[in-house]
Formats: sequence, C-alpha cells, structure tokens
Amino acid sequence: MNKQNFKVEFMDVTEVFPYSENPRQIGPDAVAKVAKSIKEYGFASPIIVNAQNVILAGHTRLQAALSLGLSQVPVHVRDNLTDEQERAYRLADNRVAEESQWDFPILTAELEALQSDDFDLFLTGFDPHELNKLLSPDEDPYADGEKGSMAENFGAPPFSVLDTRQGYWQDRKKNWDSIIGDQGESRENTLAAKGSIMESIGSVSLLDATLAEIMCRWFGKPDFHAFDCFAGDTVFGFVAGSMGMNFTGIELRKEQADLNNKRVAEAELSARYINDDALNMNKHIQPESMDFFFSCPPYADLEQYSDDPKDLSNMSHDDFFEVYKSALENTYSRLKPNRFAVVVTSEVRSKSGNYIGLVPRTIEFMVSAGYHFWNEMVLINSAGTLPLRAGKSMNASRKVGRMHQNVLVFYKGDPKKIKANMGSVTGGFGEHQDE
Repeated sequence: MNKQNFKVEFMDVTEVFPYSENPRQIGPDAVAKVAKSIKEYGFASPIIVNAQNVILAGHTRLQAALSLGLSQVPVHVRDNLTDEQERAYRLADNRVAEESQWDFPILTAELEALQSDDFDLFLTGFDPHELNKLLSPDEDPYADGEKGSMAENFGAPPFSVLDTRQGYWQDRKKNWDSIIGDQGESRENTLAAKGSIMESIGSVSLLDATLAEIMCRWFGKPDFHAFDCFAGDTVFGFVAGSMGMNFTGIELRKEQADLNNKRVAEAELSARYINDDALNMNKHIQPESMDFFFSCPPYADLEQYSDDPKDLSNMSHDDFFEVYKSALENTYSRLKPNRFAVVVTSEVRSKSGNYIGLVPRTIEFMVSAGYHFWNEMVLINSAGTLPLRAGKSMNASRKVGRMHQNVLVFYKGDPKKIKANMGSVTGGFGEHQDE
C-alpha cells in the first residue's frame, strides 16, 4: 500500500463500531494507559476499520478515546479485504504485538535517561511493578547497582524491615555465635520470661549478633568508642570489639559483668564491662567522650533478670519509666556531637492487657533529651512457639502474636554533616571509607 492509498480521516466515535467477536480481552488498566498516552502525545496510530466501520485494529484506542470524552477519532478504512482476511487481520494484529521482544539493556537505558530528566515514566505505558523490575536488576531484588547485592555491601538491605529469617542473616548469626559461644550461663537461675515476644525468640533473650554487626557498620566506624548503660550479655561488646571499636558497658548484675569481661579478655578485644547501676554511668563515662550509643534495654517487666530491687525488671511500670527516662536522657551528654544512638525495644502489655507504650515513650525520652529521631526499623524474628499460642490468643481476646522488635535510630547534632562525618558503608567487618 502506497502513501496515496493510506488515507486517515476523522469520524465521530458513534460511527465506529467494535467487533462483537473480538477475541482480545481489554482490561481497564490497558484502557487507562492508552488514554494517558493519547492525552500526552495524541493518536500515534489511527483506528483501522472495514467498509462498515467495524474495527479491525484499535479497540483499546476507541475505549480510551471514549474515556477521555473525545467526540472524534482518526480512522483508516480498509475496504479491500475479504471476510476471511478481516478475521485473520484482527488475530495477526494482536499476535504480532505478542511476538515482539524488548532489548532490555537498551530499554532500561532509555527509561533511566527519562528518569534523570524527571519525566513521568508512567507515560511510557509501564506500570510501577514493571518499572521497578526494569530499573532494578531482575535477578536480584536486593541489588545495589553494579557494586553487588545490598546484603553484601551493607550486611543487610538498608530497608525499614530487617528479617532475621533470611539465609544471609542466619549464616552470619551462626558464625558470630560460634565465635562468641554460649551466652546464657549467668542467667540460668535468675531469668524468668513471659509474653509472646520473649517466647518466640527463645527462653533466654540474647541480642542478635547479626543485628549488632549491622548497627556497628551502619552507624559506627572503626576506632569509635561505643557504650551501653544497659549492657546485658556480651554480644554487642564482643561484636563491636571484633569490628575495631572500643566498648564500655555498664551492667547491674555482677555475674554477668564478670562473665562478659572474661569473654572479651580471652578474645583480646578492646571492651570492658563495669558492674554498676545505669543511673551511675556519669561516674564512669566522661561528657562527650563516646562516639556511638547502642542499647537493648529491659522491656519493663517482660523479663526478670535478678532479685535486685534496682533492677528495672523488678520495678512497677511507673518506676521503670522514671529510671528509664533518666538513663536515656543521660546518654545524650556522654555522646559526642554528630553521632548516632540506637535503641532496640518492643512493646509490653500491662496486667490489663494493654500495651504500655514502651516504643513511643522511648522515642519521647530520646527526643526530649535533644536527639533527632532519624530511622525506625522493624526486626522480624522467627515465630518459634508462637503458632501454638497465637490462634488461642486471637480467639480469646483478638490479640495478635508479636514477633517483631523495634530498632530506633537517633542522631545528635547536625544531620547535614552525617555524610561528611560518617563516610560510606562498605562490605567487610568494620570496613568503612570516607569520600
């Protein structure tokens, strides 16, 4: 067909008729995409009709035009086809489109060029899911450009959800646990745990070593001085020391502090544990002498660590919050400017069954001290024995089984200086570089 024979004319939409036996199903999403394209660019192709103005190709274009309220559409009339040719033409038009393939590197490059110019990529006809797949490597949803996977570069993808059930996470945890050894000896006769979160993560609550590593990597640097006024077990001190940091922990229970010191000494790590009350941290830590605060404080009375009345786990909720607030606020004066503080916590229910608000009050106390509330992450734990109890709890009181903890990140100082002060996060244990 030559150009002279390819005539395009405008017809009223009421004069163009869909083919009643059209085998191609047209969804509303397709119509919306074509309508958006027509609105932005106009008609790239006319609607093809036969001598009776029945559509051979262009059903979606007609529906899109109708959705836009257009009164006329561009039409090309093919009046020289037999009935058999018309049927075959309709099938071939759809089938040929299906057989087309993208050159994905070129396609991605074109999309990236449009993206860099702040062009609305949805006008290309691709939906959000398709664009995400095209603009991120298909083979790895956690990829970080050409540098490798996010798990490799950052220890875990820097998302707001940290999933301890992932294989890469568990593998690192096993490696750490094999190095550190058993951490529960000093608690065997004193620990009492209750509630779904503690029962789901184990009879003895221990800090996840992979979490400790990731927090050191993301928010610390080698040679930083880290501290914790609610030190507990030796996991964080051991991990921080192994990554080239110095660590000072304050631990109320003497047996735990002694065990921790024994472990870090045997490993020749720059870490020490002081047997004292968290409220006395100012006696042991000088003002603005620390580079990183990390803590997983007691979850009120969820666990009982000792019989000591100064132990937060033995206090009423009102007394707990009073001491808890004072200790957290005191960390601010111990930390240098332009440094991070991380608090790992979770919710606790009162005797009446209500949450006591441990997470929001932790945020409140830190912010009132002067910190910026910078990041919030959810740490997902394995279910453990939770499935055995969650159904019963749901039926009895509509309570869901809690299998996550909250990782709250705060910043002291000027957030604009974070990049210059911290540099970039890299892959190996304690490897950081400044740019």
